[in-house]
Amino acid sequence: MEPETTSSLTLSRINTQHLELVETDRSLPKHIVNGYMRYTHFSKFAEGGTAILEGCVDKNLGRVVVMKRLHAHLSEDETEQKRFLREARVTALIQHPATVPVYEIGRDRMGAVYFTMKKVEGVDLRDILMGIVARDPAFKSKYLLKDLIEVLVQVGQAVSFAHSRGVVHRDLKPANILVGEFGEVMVLDWGLAKVLSEPESVHGEIPEKDHLSLELTRGGKRAGTPLYMSPEQAAGDNENIDERCDVYSLGSILYEILTHENLVWGFDKDEVLLKIQNQDAIPPQKRTPQRNIPKVLNSICVRAIQRKPEDRYTNMIEMVDDLKAYLLHERVSAHSYSFWERMANWERRNAKIALAVSSALLGALILWILKSAYT
Repeated sequence: MEPETTSSLTLSRINTQHLELVETDRSLPKHIVNGYMRYTHFSKFAEGGTAILEGCVDKNLGRVVVMKRLHAHLSEDETEQKRFLREARVTALIQHPATVPVYEIGRDRMGAVYFTMKKVEGVDLRDILMGIVARDPAFKSKYLLKDLIEVLVQVGQAVSFAHSRGVVHRDLKPANILVGEFGEVMVLDWGLAKVLSEPESVHGEIPEKDHLSLELTRGGKRAGTPLYMSPEQAAGDNENIDERCDVYSLGSILYEILTHENLVWGFDKDEVLLKIQNQDAIPPQKRTPQRNIPKVLNSICVRAIQRKPEDRYTNMIEMVDDLKAYLLHERVSAHSYSFWERMANWERRNAKIALAVSSALLGALILWILKSAYT
């Protein structure tokens, strides 16, 4: 049994307790334990196809963190190790409020690679959308359309930052977007991220011609989730993938928010991939006319999900700017405005001025009517 340096607190209690001086002010031993030995109170947190995540206590700091490790049968797989290390380092290097901080990378007692990161909690966007579609009052009242657009703005800003560092996410989907209780948003799972520069920028030890570095993003390999893949991903064209790939995926998520339906659907993966590559998307307003989708959001979505990358937004920040403009009732670059739409936007932006002008005109009209009645 591992020695305790965090009193007798359980994992769940440490995670939910109010701060106490007995923990924050306890002394630090002269001979502190670092590395894997500093973690205790392991509890399964989540599991994926290649890795397992466990909640555990960092005994030195007294906080709960999440440790990620490859499944035992993959721990000796050299290619999976390379991918795993890339994910850890890419996530660590993209330090943004909407990405999960990575604390440490190391090896456990058996020599398997692990990394620890902040324990984040909330509801993923997939569950939120499913709750809204199911007309669950807890979701419908808490997540209005403007709230969901604000979530996409935060996601887009985080991904834009990653793009500025030369990294494309390649797997944006509702399940990888976490929304916290206090409005915080996290973009999760950078395991399929593509580093646009040479692999050595992340893996300094990889020789230039190492076949493993090419295996991570090799040409012809479809990396990503089929329902949210860009056409270039669906075609396995990894050589030409850039930030517009993530623009398409975010547009696909916006499509689902607006229509409550997937952008593309099929009976199997191959059918989905063929449709993504060969069929133009039906605009949200035309797909679900009964939903009264705002014209401006329809235009933003249509621009983002164009099959040809050159027809989409040039970069993610352009799409983010349009989403922010929609929220502020300002001009959106992807939309062609009618006269009445321009007037409506002006009125929303200048509600107080519009009210004052309307009141003045109404007062003048009443005064004119009264004056006419007594003359």
